[in-house]
Amino acid sequence: MSNISSLLKKVDHRPFPLPNTPWVMQQSWSKLLFAHWPMRSDCLSATIPDNLEIDTYEGSAWIGIVPFAMRKVRPRYAPGTPGLSNFLELNVRTYVVKDGIPGVYFYSLDCSNPVAVLIARIFYHLPYFNAKMRLSTNHGAISYFSRRDGDDEIFSATYEPIGSVYKSSPGSIERFLTERYCLYTTDSRGNCYRGVIHHDMWSLQAAQADIRVKELIHRQLGITMPNSRPILHYSENIDTVEWGLHKLA
Repeated sequence: MSNISSLLKKVDHRPFPLPNTPWVMQQSWSKLLFAHWPMRSDCLSATIPDNLEIDTYEGSAWIGIVPFAMRKVRPRYAPGTPGLSNFLELNVRTYVVKDGIPGVYFYSLDCSNPVAVLIARIFYHLPYFNAKMRLSTNHGAISYFSRRDGDDEIFSATYEPIGSVYKSSPGSIERFLTERYCLYTTDSRGNCYRGVIHHDMWSLQAAQADIRVKELIHRQLGITMPNSRPILHYSENIDTVEWGLHKLA
């Protein structure tokens, strides 16, 4: 991972300042696909907590599915642990805003590491699920498979980058969909929390994908996905740091 102190100095792209408390975790995310579909905002408003508001781009809300590999995951001041620091994750998400700060709201996060699932559920109040997952590569194409434990539903995708690497422009759809620097979640009592994330701007590429998602979304949220093709972006790797949850009023 790149030097953390250097990373923390790159803040001009952030929509809000870094916390003044110490960060607690570092991670690298690799071979990541962003797959996004536009949705009616009133359709998604009923699927998020009342204390959050759907964030929109040119009037549309968005559903995202993001498969990727987690690498070099470790708490601050602790070394990485073989078998625990590298695993796969698949999240289903939308975009929200609270108190003027945009972020991500996760509907589900499937993960191949049972320890990470337990920690995220207890300490981050996130809807993580154990899953059997595989990632393989073949001449630049990535094959991704996930099946949640105790479930017959399978997520599978084959994807690859097809364009040059670029950074998103201010006001662009790419900036809206990818440059998110916090997550929002709630506990069993309905308390709302913000968890801040930091990284450099995403290095993006256009992507192509053969992806099966409509059954996954419909079953989880009870909503019908549009027939339109998703907007696809790929990123090879990004280094990140995370803070603990902060309870909001």
